Amino acid sequence: MTLASRLKTTAAAAGRNALGAMLGLGLAAAIAFQPVQALAQTAAPTAAPVATPRAEGAGPALWVIRDADSTIYLFGTVHVLRPTTGWATDRVDQAFDSADQIWFEVTNPDDTASMMPLVQRLGLSPQTPLSSLLNAEENADLQAAAASIGVPAAQLDIYRPWLAGLTLSMAPLVKAGYDPASGVELVLKARAQAAGKPLHGFETLEEQVGLIAGLPDDAQLDFLRSTLETFDNATVELDRLVGSWAAGDVAAIERYAVDEMKEDNLVVYDTLLTRRNVNWAGQIQTLLEGSGTAFIAVGAAHLVGDDSVQSILAQRGVTATRVE
Repeated sequence: MTLASRLKTTAAAAGRNALGAMLGLGLAAAIAFQPVQALAQTAAPTAAPVATPRAEGAGPALWVIRDADSTIYLFGTVHVLRPTTGWATDRVDQAFDSADQIWFEVTNPDDTASMMPLVQRLGLSPQTPLSSLLNAEENADLQAAAASIGVPAAQLDIYRPWLAGLTLSMAPLVKAGYDPASGVELVLKARAQAAGKPLHGFETLEEQVGLIAGLPDDAQLDFLRSTLETFDNATVELDRLVGSWAAGDVAAIERYAVDEMKEDNLVVYDTLLTRRNVNWAGQIQTLLEGSGTAFIAVGAAHLVGDDSVQSILAQRGVTATRVE
């Protein structure tokens, strides 16, 4: 099915809630580090970051904010990528190398020791089986999705809807060759540590898990249903979105990941994007009150649209300019 025809269906629109989450929530990479089998107390090993292929053409978008004694770069990321995806550019390298501090959504998306108890505390609900919240058709879809990633449906049955949705969003992508160790944050984190650059996070893992775990039950179920509806095409959709990101096509990211989420589920949109962008804009303003150069790498969904970090900063008199 072509993208044009998919846009005409409710399922396609709803499915972009999952795409928006993957571009807007660093937690997605943390979940990718521990497939469903890991909840049996065994942490999944992390792969060493690989060398980043160079981008073809312009590469992903980069913005800069400057005042008299501060420079702040804003770089939109994808948290999980194929190792072959080219995104490195001279301008990103130069901005990163010039920075004396590096900022991410969270500094430790690969910290399974910290993530495991959070997921077990906030993501499991054996007293309310997932199957009891879904109709017969949805349960059949859940069983088929679970079987395709080699997991008994009974194992997913103790998951809360948000965890089931996020896990099933990530699992086919990892199976198709997407690797959290090749995601932008972990590649840049390794580079920063090798160069002795201090790392900072706008949020903690617990705060991120709390955001999505705190969604109303109906919003969590909508997210899970949208994931099930588009499960078989998840890789195709993300491939398209990653291609747009790698080419610096900000309008396409906004159209396919952000606008659809806003239209289909305003609660999820406000929780995953708007409120966090407002918080981060405040932290960036605090950075501007100091001096030096900071490089900020966060999910690409946070840096596009009317409620983006840059738009919020502009309302406060702070201008972010795209680096060409």
